Amino acid sequence: MARGMGLRAAIVLAGVLALAACAEKPVKPGGLPTSGIYKVGKPYQVNGVWYYPSEDYSYDETGIGSWYGPGFHEKTTANGELYDQNELTAAHKTLPMPSLVRVTNLENGRSIVVRINDRGPFVNGRVIDLSRRGAQLLGYESVGTAKVRVQILAEESRAIAAAARQGTPAPILAETEGPPPKAAPRSKVEVAGASGPVSNGRPASSGVVGAPVPPPSTVPGAVVGGRFVPAPVVVDMPVKSQENIFVQVGAFGSAENVARVRARLAAIGQQAVVTPTMAGRQRLDRVRVGPLQSVDQADSVLNQILQAGLTEAKIVVD
Repeated sequence: MARGMGLRAAIVLAGVLALAACAEKPVKPGGLPTSGIYKVGKPYQVNGVWYYPSEDYSYDETGIGSWYGPGFHEKTTANGELYDQNELTAAHKTLPMPSLVRVTNLENGRSIVVRINDRGPFVNGRVIDLSRRGAQLLGYESVGTAKVRVQILAEESRAIAAAARQGTPAPILAETEGPPPKAAPRSKVEVAGASGPVSNGRPASSGVVGAPVPPPSTVPGAVVGGRFVPAPVVVDMPVKSQENIFVQVGAFGSAENVARVRARLAAIGQQAVVTPTMAGRQRLDRVRVGPLQSVDQADSVLNQILQAGLTEAKIVVD
């Protein structure tokens, strides 16, 4: 498991149940509201790398996911909540807090929705740090890391952001029959969306990554202490039979920048692979090293590239 120290601050996310708009905010010992507040934050630097928090409601990235748990249980998160390793939460370097993201394990197709309420992970090459419960549901608690895709749920994230800014109750984001779902025990996991034969926790026929984020009706949960907490529902998502790991140094619109980066990589003994991509209507060239054989190898290559001053480099899965 990998976990860097997050930015911690005392802050407030308003609300209780949707039918109790005038209720007081729950307060934990010491006077800090348990629900935290909405926070984006200013640019910051950790270990020589700059991070730029933003309201990015189109966020969709692949990389290596990690998890954190016992050492941070019941400590304050970066937006003022109490971290609970048994809830479906996560730390992210730049996304708004709180926001909701779908995290898919690209190695087995298991997918869950989690609430971003902390900053991190600050280990190079990690895209998200799940709670212990999240890692259990995605099937990588024992190994510590997994290839993942992280997609923000824009509509739901805007809803809880608006509630936090206005000091109104956190919304229930899905219609459910009966009482809101409760956190499942470790031995019981709901699985939704599976059809046909299943092999190793995913449909036997391999699909392709790129399926749209499931609609809001697939995000059941409950309001706990003013916070919307996603229910532990695991969805089987289509994934490729194999996912390659690369270190991506950047994506450039000019041949001069591509040549410059390739030369710097060659100087440290790394051979660049250049592939075209589109960003909207703009054609870009991605400069990458790989494919790499393992997370350990990717970590080693990434650290070498960062030390060479190419600090925009990151690990991606494709």
